[in-house]
Amino acid sequence: MTVIDDYLARVSEPQKSVLFEMRTRILTLIPNAVECISYQVPCFKVDGKGIAGFAPYKSHNSYFPFSGQVFKEIPEVVADYETTSGALHFDCDKPLDMDVLKVLIEKRMEQILRNNR
Repeated sequence: MTVIDDYLARVSEPQKSVLFEMRTRILTLIPNAVECISYQVPCFKVDGKGIAGFAPYKSHNSYFPFSGQVFKEIPEVVADYETTSGALHFDCDKPLDMDVLKVLIEKRMEQILRNNR
């Protein structure tokens, strides 16, 4: 059992199933990610950098790219979602679209590479 398993065990349905599916999708896209809790939410890190995270809320789920610049760099991808500077909101009862998730993760990885040059 991981810390994310423990976290999700306390989440009610349908969000629990949705976030388990999000976890599977994230690990499919970044299989070398380390799972942890960061800023009190499930986080997936590569080389110590937060790449993706999620959390349930009363009326939505949130996806966190761990960078305030991700959404600014891909406005067309996130146009159909409500966003804040650091979170994208998605439905309580269905995971974030895999194509959108892939672009979000790729953009974050690209940012990290760009900043490490």
